[in-house]
Amino acid sequence: MEQLILAILSGGVVGFTLGLIGGGGSILATPLMLYVVGLAPHRAIGTGALAVSVNAFANFAGHARKRNVRWRSAIIFSILGIVGALAGSTLGKQFEGKKLLFLFAILMIAVGILMLRRRPPAGGRGAEAVDEGSLDLRTSLQVCVAALIVGALSGFFGIGGGFLIVPGLLFSTGMPMIFAIGSSLLSVGTFGLTTAVNYAASGLVSWVVAAEFIAGGVAGGLIGTRVAMTLAPRRAALNRVFAGLVFVVAIYMLYRNAASFGVQF
Repeated sequence: MEQLILAILSGGVVGFTLGLIGGGGSILATPLMLYVVGLAPHRAIGTGALAVSVNAFANFAGHARKRNVRWRSAIIFSILGIVGALAGSTLGKQFEGKKLLFLFAILMIAVGILMLRRRPPAGGRGAEAVDEGSLDLRTSLQVCVAALIVGALSGFFGIGGGFLIVPGLLFSTGMPMIFAIGSSLLSVGTFGLTTAVNYAASGLVSWVVAAEFIAGGVAGGLIGTRVAMTLAPRRAALNRVFAGLVFVVAIYMLYRNAASFGVQF
């Protein structure tokens, strides 16, 4: 019963954060699975990847209804990224748990830094200079390379990778930010699912915990979205607060797992 409550509450925290400030919130899924729910490192990564995947597909459906998805770019990025995610997650399973968590903490610091940077303008519906027809051979190759790299990182760390996928789409296609965000969610869901399936094949997914985490995430997301509408003018401040939280969790994880690389505090 205690684990059920902790899993639901942890999912609620991630869902609330995603609803409140958007991308980046899922980076907390693995630490919560690990230190709050009490799963072992690899099981926390596999279970967290499944929960993040379901959440991403749910959000992707909303963006698709609003026509914020560049389908050709999204599909190419997702399909090629599956190869990277499969390779990355296979490599991640071979890493000793504490070493993987130490590297994950370094990644969290990078995410926090990226969240402190101001995002470029989201762009409007009128920003149609870069359309689906502009995916020439060079652009398609750029999308493929970005997808393989981002997919590998996503699979290795067991994260959705939205904070990497959005810049990857922006850099490789030049599409407006709002389309990059909407299109990225297909890849986030696909990469997370690929990682989860790979980990599940090794018995490293706790299905019941994942279901509880997802249920909490849905409820938390609804609340976070409503609060976001009220606090919209303070979005930049919320991002800074969340980045600070990510830094604190990352430092704690570095402290807990530094010994795996021979570092003593």
